Amino acid sequence: MSDYMIRATAGEGQIRAFAATTRDLVEEARKAHNTSPVATAALGRLLTAGAMMGLTLKGEDELLTLKIQGSGPIEGLTVTADAFGNVKGYAYNPEVMLPPNPQGKLDVGGAVGEGVLSVIKDIGLKEPYVGQTILVGGEIAEDLTYYYATSEQTPSSVALGVLMNKNNTVKQAGGFLIQLLPDATEDMIDRLEQRLGEITSITALLDEGMTPEMILDKILGDMGLEILEKSPARFYCNCNKERVEKALISIGKKELQDMIDDGKTVEVNCHFCNKNYQFTVEELKALYEKAVG
Repeated sequence: MSDYMIRATAGEGQIRAFAATTRDLVEEARKAHNTSPVATAALGRLLTAGAMMGLTLKGEDELLTLKIQGSGPIEGLTVTADAFGNVKGYAYNPEVMLPPNPQGKLDVGGAVGEGVLSVIKDIGLKEPYVGQTILVGGEIAEDLTYYYATSEQTPSSVALGVLMNKNNTVKQAGGFLIQLLPDATEDMIDRLEQRLGEITSITALLDEGMTPEMILDKILGDMGLEILEKSPARFYCNCNKERVEKALISIGKKELQDMIDDGKTVEVNCHFCNKNYQFTVEELKALYEKAVG
């Protein structure tokens, strides 16, 4: 498998860790949405985070949604993931262009701006769980680190990166999520902090050809690292014409009648994968009959 994630523990159960390589799925998203380089980097980071966080879901129908709403020109991002490594998402303004930040990197923080991060977990209860925090920089990894500390009281280190080629295709993408569990000792916390301090950037590690296993081994190798699971990750949208039909029926008879009266074929776009579905006037009439029935 080209894109994949690993789930691991270390420190005799005091640490849990995830790492992912996601170049292909981020490139798939770039092509689907024709994103600019900075939008590719922002969306790619959030897709990578969503894929790894999805591994914490238990049931096969459970879903995780990450939503960023910001004051920057990208306006916002939405990503949805399941427990099987399927992830999809979009940027509200995929064509945003910005000059590099002072470090010469893609200015994701500038594109996102100030705002709110929402983590929504639909785990089959009446209401989904919603956790919200402010954005602390808009670079996404730091924002998720802050979310875990404040909303879930789980000290975490999140690293996410997307490296672009000169032709604006995706060269590397991936990340890690390392969390201290409640019984972590002060000694273990100190060791982990020291090791994390030695990591310069996740994109540099990926560009050196390091795999998720090698990245976690670099950080946790002498702390009893134990890899528990390896699973694929992919950009996947489960939309189809039948689902779009149901959505059209749900908008109501009046709206459907207005579309029929226009006398034109209607095109409906899926935000997540940018696929278009066309409905002729005859098809709309059939949907109206279902709505009435």
